[in-house]
This record gives sequence, C-alpha cells and structure tokens, in this order.
Amino acid sequence: MGDSLERLGSDSATAMGIDTAMKDGELGMEIDGTGPFRESAATAEDWRRALNRVVPAVVVLRTTACRAFDTEAAGASYATGFVVDKQRGIILTNRHVVKPGPVVAEAMFVNREEIPVFPVYRDPVHDFGFFRYDPNAVQFLEYEEIPLAPEAACVGLEIRVVGNDSGEKVSILAGTLARLDRDAPHYKKDGYNDFNTFYIQAASGTKGGSSGSPVIDWQGRAVALNAGSKTSSASAFFLPLERVVRALKFLQKGRDAHGNKWEAVSIPRGTLQVTFLHKGFDEIRRLGLRSEIEQMVRHASPPGETGMLVVDSVVPGGPAHKHLEPGDVLIRVNGEVITQFLKMETLLDDSVDHKIELLIERGGIPATVNLLVQDLHSITPDHFLEVSGAVIHPLSYQQARNCRFRCGRVYVAEPGYMLFRAGVSRHAIITKFAGEEISVLDDLITVLSKLSRGARVPLEYISYLDRHRTKSVLVTVDRHEWYAPPQIYRRDDSTGLWSIRTAFQPQSPLPHSSTLDGDLVLAKQAASTAEVTMEQVDQERRQELIDGVASMETNDGHSSEGSHAQDELDIGKKKRRVEEDLSVDGAAVDYSLLDNRELELKDTRNGESAVVTDYQSPPALSANASYAEHVIEPTLVMFEVHVPPSCMVDGVHSQHFFGTGVIVYHSQGLGLVAVDKNTVAISVSDVMLSFAAFPIEIPGEVVFLHPVHNFALVAYDPSALGPVGTSAVRAAELLPEPALRRGGFRLSSDCPRYRAINMEVIELDTDFGSTFSGVLTDERGRVQAIWGSFSTQLKFGCSSSEDHQFVRGIPVYSISEVVNKIVSGAKGRPLLINGVKRPMPLVRMLEVELYPTLLSKARSFGLSDQWVQALVKRDPVRRQVLRVKGCLAGSKAENLLEQGDMVLAINKEPVTCFRDIENACQALDNSDDTDGMLNVTIFRQGREIDILVGTDVRDGNGTTRVINWSGCIVQEPHSAVRALGYLPEEGHGVYVARWCHGSPVHRYGLYALQWIVEINGKPTPDLDAFISVTKELEHGEFVRVRTVHLNGKPRVLTLKQDLHYWSTWELSSYIVLGEEWLKRSGTCMEAADLDRAWESGTKLMQLVAMQVEYL
Repeated sequence: MGDSLERLGSDSATAMGIDTAMKDGELGMEIDGTGPFRESAATAEDWRRALNRVVPAVVVLRTTACRAFDTEAAGASYATGFVVDKQRGIILTNRHVVKPGPVVAEAMFVNREEIPVFPVYRDPVHDFGFFRYDPNAVQFLEYEEIPLAPEAACVGLEIRVVGNDSGEKVSILAGTLARLDRDAPHYKKDGYNDFNTFYIQAASGTKGGSSGSPVIDWQGRAVALNAGSKTSSASAFFLPLERVVRALKFLQKGRDAHGNKWEAVSIPRGTLQVTFLHKGFDEIRRLGLRSEIEQMVRHASPPGETGMLVVDSVVPGGPAHKHLEPGDVLIRVNGEVITQFLKMETLLDDSVDHKIELLIERGGIPATVNLLVQDLHSITPDHFLEVSGAVIHPLSYQQARNCRFRCGRVYVAEPGYMLFRAGVSRHAIITKFAGEEISVLDDLITVLSKLSRGARVPLEYISYLDRHRTKSVLVTVDRHEWYAPPQIYRRDDSTGLWSIRTAFQPQSPLPHSSTLDGDLVLAKQAASTAEVTMEQVDQERRQELIDGVASMETNDGHSSEGSHAQDELDIGKKKRRVEEDLSVDGAAVDYSLLDNRELELKDTRNGESAVVTDYQSPPALSANASYAEHVIEPTLVMFEVHVPPSCMVDGVHSQHFFGTGVIVYHSQGLGLVAVDKNTVAISVSDVMLSFAAFPIEIPGEVVFLHPVHNFALVAYDPSALGPVGTSAVRAAELLPEPALRRGGFRLSSDCPRYRAINMEVIELDTDFGSTFSGVLTDERGRVQAIWGSFSTQLKFGCSSSEDHQFVRGIPVYSISEVVNKIVSGAKGRPLLINGVKRPMPLVRMLEVELYPTLLSKARSFGLSDQWVQALVKRDPVRRQVLRVKGCLAGSKAENLLEQGDMVLAINKEPVTCFRDIENACQALDNSDDTDGMLNVTIFRQGREIDILVGTDVRDGNGTTRVINWSGCIVQEPHSAVRALGYLPEEGHGVYVARWCHGSPVHRYGLYALQWIVEINGKPTPDLDAFISVTKELEHGEFVRVRTVHLNGKPRVLTLKQDLHYWSTWELSSYIVLGEEWLKRSGTCMEAADLDRAWESGTKLMQLVAMQVEYL
C-alpha cells in the first residue's frame, strides 16, 4: 500500500509520500469471513533463517514523479521493492510506485547503500512494475535475490510482509492468508484501480510505505506482492504473482538478447477493453444462466469453483463495444470453458492482433461473438504535451474505464496555467480548440502551432463529472511569457528517462502589443439589476509550478503532513460581488452623440475589419440613483487577475483574484486604475480589465505596488478602448483630504506575505459583506477612499491558519500623490508604458512597524504630562502616541529603534499618526539635504532620547528577479520577510519562496521559508553569487546545501540536481535598462529583440534561459 495509491484513496497525503491510509468509504469494500487456517510446520528458527536471506534483498524506494501523468499526480514518496534478479539487476515493486509517467528513483539497501534505479516496465493494468539497477553499484552488501513462488499461496499459509512500513525502513509484519479470490480493491473513482484479477487477503495490518513489499513464506519465497490495505481493519491486499513471473521472464530474455545493454522489451498484453467480475453461481443464475450450462461449467472447471466471469463494463470504442454488455456471462473462449481471470488473460495475451471467439449468455440466451484482441500497450500513453504548465496526453485505458470515454482522446492530466486560467479542470477531455475539432493529441499540437502568443480562442471540453454536457471557455494562449515553449515528452524504456523535444517552432519570441494581437475583445456585461458573483476557480490538484508543473507549496515542509498540494492553491479563494448593472447615465457622459454610430474593430488575425453598428449606450441608472452614482459609474473597472504558478513570489496566496478598481487618470496616451493589493498582489500577473462604462475587456500592466499602503496602480492603453470607449470612460475626481480622523490599522500574517501596516483605514457602520469592493465618495461623486480588500491569516488554537478576507476604506491621499508624480514626472527609474518611458516614483519611508497606544496608557509607562499635553494639542481626536513594534531587518532604522519605543516627535514636531511620519519622510525629498536622516524624539524606559534615524527609499516594482533551481523558487527576501526582523548573518539574498511537487527539492526536503546561504561550502549572499555557484553544477551531481530557516535554525542537506526534468532558469524584468540588461543576459537577447520589446509597450517577465547556461 504505497505512497501515491494510498494517497489517491485519501483526502490528503503526507510530506515526502509517507503515505496516509485510504478512506474506508473510498475503498468501498466489505471483508468476508476468513477461510480456515492451518497450522504451519515452520519453527521460529526457520523464520529467522528465511528473514536473514530476505531482508538484505528488500530495498526502500525513494521515488519522485516529476510530472502529473495519467492516474498519478506529481510528488515524492517512499515505497518498497525487492530484488528478483541479482545478476541482471531487476527490482520488483508496484505499478503505482514505478509510475506511468516520468519518475526518478533511488533504492536504499539495508546497509544504507543508495543506488539509482530506472523504470523498465510497468503493467498497464495490474499493480506491478520493475526497476533496473547496476548490480556492480552495490559494493558492501551480500544479498541474494528472492525467488517468486505464486503456486505456494494457499489459504492458511503463514506469511511475513517485509518492507518499509510506515517509513520505518525495515518492518516485519506477520499474517495468515485468508482468501485467494478477493475482488481487486477499488481505490479511487478517478485514479488507478486494478481489475480482471483476484487479490489475496490477509490480516497483516500494513500501512503507508509498504507498497511493493514481498509477502514471503517460511522458505523465503515471495508468494505475493503487497499492494493495498483497508484502514477500518487490519486487512491487507496482495497481488498474485503469476503474471509477474511471466513479465519477468520476458525482461530476462530481452536483457540477455542485448548483452550488457538494456533495451525496451516488448511484453505482449492483449485486451478487449472489458472489465469482468467473478460472481457466484447463485447470482449467475439470477442473471439468466441456464441450469444445463451451469452443470457443464461446474464439470469442466477445477474442483471448488464457485462462480463465473460476468461483464461489468465495456469501454466505448473498444473491440467489445456494441458486442458485449454488462451482465453478459462468459462461458467459453475459443471453445474452452473460462471461469478464472488468469486463464482468460493468458488467452488474451497470447492472441494479440488475432480474433477470438467468445460464447456468452445474455439473459439466458446464448450468443457467439468474434472479437479482435487489441494490443494493450497501444492504448497506454507513452508521451505527453507540456504547454504553459499543462500536461496533456492521450486518454489511457485506466482513465477511459473510469470516465467512460474512448481511449486516445485528448486528456488533461494537469491544467497548468493556461488552462487553469480558463477554468479547465483536471481530468477534462478537450473536444474543440480555436474552432477545430480535436480528436487526438496531434490535432491539438497543430492548432497550437498556428496561434501566436496572447491569442484568445475558444476551447470546448467535457468533464468526467459532467460528461453529458460540453463546456466552453476562452483560452488565452501563453506559450513563451511565463513558460518554456511547448514540449513533447516521450518514454524511453531503454534509458528509463523521457526524451524531450520541442513540439513546434515558436512563431515569435517577443510579445505582441498590449491589445492582444490587436483584437478588441467585447466582454459580456451582466444584465441590469443582476448580481454577478465572481470567485476563484478551484484547482483540483497539484499546484505545483515551473515549466510543466503547476503544483507549488509555500510551507516549510513540516506543515505539509496531512495536506494535499492542491489545497495550497485553493486557500486564497476570494470572492467579489458586483451588484446592479455596470451602466452609466448620460448625465455623466453624453451618449446621445454616439447613437447609430459605427464602431470599427480591427481584427488582425484575418486582416479584415469587423464593424459593430448601432452601438447603444448602457441603460441609465434607475430613477432614484443619486448624483454620486451617476458620476462614479464610468470610473469603475472590474479586475480579473491571474498569477502564473511559476511566478508566485512574495508569498502570494492564490493564483486567481477578482476585484474592483477606480480610474484615477485617463488621457489619450495613458490610463491608470487604482486597486487594492489583495486583488493585484504582485507585478508578475496577467491582468484583464472590464470597464463599467463600455463593454470591453483589455489587458492591463502593473506599474506600481506601494511598498506600504494597500494599493496598486495598473496602466492600460486607452487606444485599446476604441474611440467610443475612450470617450465613455473617464477618471474619478479624487478628494485626497477627507475629514476622516480616527484610528490606526495593522494586520498580521502567518506565512510571510504582504500585510498592511502603518496605515489608517475607514470602517463603516453598515456591513456590506467581506466580498464587496468599490469606492467611497461624497455626495458629489468625488472619491474619498477605495473600498478595498484585505487579507490576513487567522489561527485558532494549534490548528493551521485560515485565510480571512475583509474590506476597509483606503484613503486616496497616497494614491493621489503617486499618480501626480507619474503624470508630472518622478525621480525614479523609467518604465515603458504604452510605448512611452515614464519615470516611476520612489517612496522614502521609515522602515519601522508602528502601532498606536492611547495616551492614558502611555502615561502609565511614565510619559510626562508635558508630552501628553503636547500630543493632545497636536491631535485632540485620537489622543494617541505611536509605539515601535519592530524594525524591518536590513533597514537603516534597525539597531536604532527598539520594540516599545514611543515616537514623540520628528524634527521637533510632535507626531501622532502614520501620516505625520510619511509627511516628514516626503519633506526630506523636497529639501536639499540628501542624507535622508530624521531627528526622532523617542521615549524609552523612562527617558526621552533624541536619535538620528536613517530612512530607506523603495520603488513600486515589487520583485523583478526570480530563479528556479531544482524546483524551488528563490528570490531576494521581500518586505514581509524582512518585517519579521531577522536576516541571516551568513547572507540573506537567496530566499526560498516556493517549492514544487515532484522536484528534487521536494524529494530531499529543501522547502520554502528559508534562506540558502551556502552551496558546496561556497557562500551565496545574493542571487548573483547563487547563479555563479549553481551554473557550475553538473546534471546528477549531489549538492551540499546549507540553509537557515525563518526561525533562525541552520540546517545542512544534500540534494541531487536533475537538469533533465528540472532545468535551471531565471525570470527577470526588463522594464528598464538597455545596455545593462544586455550585459547581464549575455546572448540570451539580441539588441534588435530588445528594441522590439520596448516598442511593444508590454512589461513582462522574460524567460532568460533554459538549462544552466543563463549567464
């Protein structure tokens, strides 16, 4: 009962695959009464000798599924295997351990010798597979192979299960075989299940990690293979070995035929794509079996036969489709009475590509059917397409049984980024793409090759949960911006690896204009008075990341026990509700001039112009709408934000956000929208804007993320709105000094991510719910605050944190200041927006987290009456003083200000609120004094102290550089990490933000929330040093990594680099810099390409390099 299989049968999986048990309800089985036991003649000494021979041949298998594929998700796990051929180096284990997709594995013997192993065969149906290894690699252990003896299994046989039970490396569990004819266990509706075979049952109580353990008798022979268990009892399920012995002989012959070289071995496997069940004669009679047939079958069958085989299901499109039906009773095959699975499968395997004759009875009526036996391997996928993090391959026989679709259809094993963004779930069947019918994977590749990056095309698919209805979504093609070009992976059993090649040559390495190939996409607006509920699309599994893997984690590994990787992608579920219609009244914008006017939209895909005539203005607001509603309606914008899994930096907690923003600047060449940072959390995002004033959806660019306040600015190209949209949309009038003078605000967060500090917010006595966002205006429609969303994590007792969303008013004074600087020209670095380089403002700040304390409490700490009176005079409403909660690590205030200090004055002027400190910092920018020092008067431990404190200058770009190494995302520590008040002395520039399931860091435990301070003894104080060290590492090389956790605990671990499945790449923003960029990226981008990037007007994170040659 191993890792993935047990995991597939449960709601969660433990870290590193020390598997959790399957739910009883999901197994859906009842344990029959055990058969008669017989006493074993074996003595304790016999068992001791047998175990001494067996234990050295049993290995712990550490496997890593590098990609989601077919029935298995990406992940790392432990399991068991045992040597069945020492001379040739063959290890037997379960199919769900070998994996149907790409896998990297190692075997550890009892003396802790570790050797690499490679998959050589996995059965398409039954739960067994083989790894191969180099026998010469085992140098310090004497061991013998374990012989296979399927004929020795019998009811009452005393057995021992030797394996890695519960992750204990070697466990020996005793039991007695109770049944030899148990139905194959059913683990999961949408995952792997064995069928068309009996299983052996015993009460051995095996648990996670013991998948692939040998079930031995007192002579040291393997009589069965451990596969699964039932947690509501001690029952374990073992696979009989008859078909295993056959497959092993083929492998041995194939190995001998090629001398010292392993080549792919063909093991004949036949199928009718029919699932049979073994039912008792009483039930067979109820199905209509005639009594004379029953007598004939009983006479022709072995003594003790209890039933016959009955058709349970038939896969559509298979050889038996429309020939066999559920309930058909199988009597003869090629004239021979068949009542056992083993005999039936032997006939099928020996008759591949030949016809066989089946005699059946259907409701008591005999019928003869001639069917062609199909090659089972031909309907078992051995390749897949990886595009924008998605894994897509032909539908396998296993999944075709589960969802009743024809084998070979285009199946989504992992939706990745592009498909997840469109709402396509795992296990979907793609039927049409860009208007073309999709029958096989090559059809999809052909259509993709014709589409340019950024094209938006329809896709139709069927979900196995709702197979009778076709769903249609709009897919935005994203081939090169966040991910590598589409690639084809194909299994190569001669090497044990999956070869990789480019699916097709990309048409353009650079982005098109920000109007999505020139297309103007009209968005469907909600009907008037309708309520539209937006919520994050659920990700059905493994989030995990980088090219081809969407499944990622932000935890440090310890909290992953009992949690599935997919859950991490769902915890940030955030809803937005927009009530009423997105319409505007002619009082704000005169639409009368637009009636009966033609709106021409250019379609660059076909080179023609589409004409939309008679555009009518949106219906007016209801008669009782206020003047403010008429004024503010044309300024509102609805956001849909998607974050690529490969770029989930800065602790961002979700992939998908909705929200509402307000236009704060609108001109012919530039539009700016303000929105909360719980909607636009990081700059590495795909932002789509829908305007209330005009039914259109266009992309936006994140141009500014305030380092302190909870707002971001997103730019759009007004020309993309067209002449009608440009005139309909307008900017809101901001009222930066509302008469709101109450309270302070701060948030806490468990996992380091942006949290609002040092800001004042507005609370209302009316509860609009936690999902409603918009703006707060005065009676004239002037915006006083953004009604924005905040996110925090609440922890209840010792349980894990839960994400909590709420809304508050964000005053617009800071927004107004930033917008004015952008429009008038700031002092910061230039950013290309809509083809124009605009200097972006810098923010000078005192990097200290503060909180307000009432003066009444401050007096109790010893604050003098003189200061109390001065502060009351300064602010008679608040009557508060600011105290220091902590300094951001690495800031200029660190080691100067201490926790608990009361900030009384700056430059001899009393301060009582956060705004006072911001004004003091801005005054430094306006003065000729450039030392950036503030004269701060503080009260500390009964004394008033004057101290000079430095300020820090931050930009609004957010994280602009990311490196993916061995499946972990590393970046410079963002402000939320520094706010914890600690940075390692050894170096703090390489912070692990996320890690991928199925990656080397998952396999070896290099989780998030820690710094990498050394690689092979070489310091890595920053990203440049990290690149310099890692680019020298070879594929397959073991690396010594020294880390420091957020809690300050150091750790050293080793990690084996895998550049085949997990190439190293860097993602970097080229929003600035011309020649400096060319110098850093070397030959990755030519000057002409860079010029086109500037001309495109699109800010993006560019894939700098693949493999390790990124500098």
